[in-house]
Amino acid sequence: MTLFPNISVGRRIYLSVLSVFVVFAAAFIVFQQNREKQYKIDSLNIRLQDYNTRMEESMQNMKTIDEHTLDDYVREHAMPELRVTLIDRHGRVFYDSRLKDYSNLPNHLSRPEVKAAVTTGQGSTVERNSTTLNDYFFYSATRFNPSGLIIRSALPYDNNLAESLRADQHYIWFALSALALLTLILYRFTSRLGRNITKLRLFAYRADRGDSLDTEDLVAFPNDELGEIAEKIVKIYKRLQNTRHEQDILKRQLTQNIAHELKTPVASIQGYLETILDNPRIDEATRQQFLQRSYAQAQRLTSLLQDISTLNRMDDAPNEMELGRVDIAAMVEGIEKDTAMQLEARHMAFVNQLPEHLTVNGNQSLLYSVFRNLTDNAIAYAGEGTTINLTAEEVGDEWHFSFSDNGVGVAAEHLPRIFERFYRVDKGRSRKMGGTGLGLAIVKNAVLMHGGKISVHNRPTGGLEFNFYIRKDGKRSN
Repeated sequence: MTLFPNISVGRRIYLSVLSVFVVFAAAFIVFQQNREKQYKIDSLNIRLQDYNTRMEESMQNMKTIDEHTLDDYVREHAMPELRVTLIDRHGRVFYDSRLKDYSNLPNHLSRPEVKAAVTTGQGSTVERNSTTLNDYFFYSATRFNPSGLIIRSALPYDNNLAESLRADQHYIWFALSALALLTLILYRFTSRLGRNITKLRLFAYRADRGDSLDTEDLVAFPNDELGEIAEKIVKIYKRLQNTRHEQDILKRQLTQNIAHELKTPVASIQGYLETILDNPRIDEATRQQFLQRSYAQAQRLTSLLQDISTLNRMDDAPNEMELGRVDIAAMVEGIEKDTAMQLEARHMAFVNQLPEHLTVNGNQSLLYSVFRNLTDNAIAYAGEGTTINLTAEEVGDEWHFSFSDNGVGVAAEHLPRIFERFYRVDKGRSRKMGGTGLGLAIVKNAVLMHGGKISVHNRPTGGLEFNFYIRKDGKRSN
């Protein structure tokens, strides 16, 4: 349950902190007032105690102590309207500057200031009513040893004395001024905070409903740290929203491309099989040819699905790939042997200049796809009679690779898009060669997942060159 229901957060904070300020200011004023009043009372008591002490010292030097002598001393040394009373150890009054009827004065041992003086040596009371004079006095009594004499001095507690004992009011105005200043500062701060929170709440409401965030009330925030944080939150959300929108567009394009790529081999397989089924008397040679073509399209379909699965795995769980020591030199030797017949059929040469036992910490399957796809791509498109060159150089904690050929190269306008999924320089030729259009996209993503980067350019002497590096530890770059 909140203290201030149905009030904005900024106003609630303002009222809560203001309440604390007011309570603190009131407590400070009361404490300071009592403290200053007590200080003035103590100061007055010290003056009266000093008077009592000096009077006792003078009495010791008097030749005779009688009513007349004491009256003369009080007149000469008294403060205005001062009353002086002398009391013996038994509480009997034997001198009073105001009253002279000592026989009718009661015993004074029960008086608070006298009782305190007997016990501790001195005592005082503020604004005590005198039973003999029926008036209010400020009393200060002092006991002197060894005689036990008690000298009590008193001032009437009238308006003048009350005014002198009253606390100074200047600090109250100072406290109230400080409170007003703090209130103003607090109001400005909480107002900014309230505007930030209000805008963030509006932002959250619109974001939850999917409404537009490009409105004037969400453009500018107060120029402070909270406003800066709130503005960054909105910008980050907009950026994520735009990224999500771009991803949705890419997913739709990818889905369309996948559907288009799958349609071709499926339609071919369906057409060949329908021809065989609709013509049961077709000759064996034609049947065998159609079945072989269906099998080739099925293989292409399998390769396409495998490539799509590989890309999805890299997109969905990049941090879950299993890492281990991978001997790239041995891996490339295996690829060279596996593609030997294809290289020979196209009169191509593979010059492998990798150092022996070139190893990195990485994922075996993805690193294999890098070098196998580059090799297959060169075999398919470099041209007959060309040479493939593969070199590597150790640079710090990375291996820098160069994979090149001296073939026909690629037109410059196609180079920026060569790593895009399903992008083909020559669509008809690519499909005829059985490519899926995903090989180089897999290469790029696999290199990135091993903390590297890849680039491609046409060689001045002809052909295509891929330059990429892979971290030895296989860690992905941030």
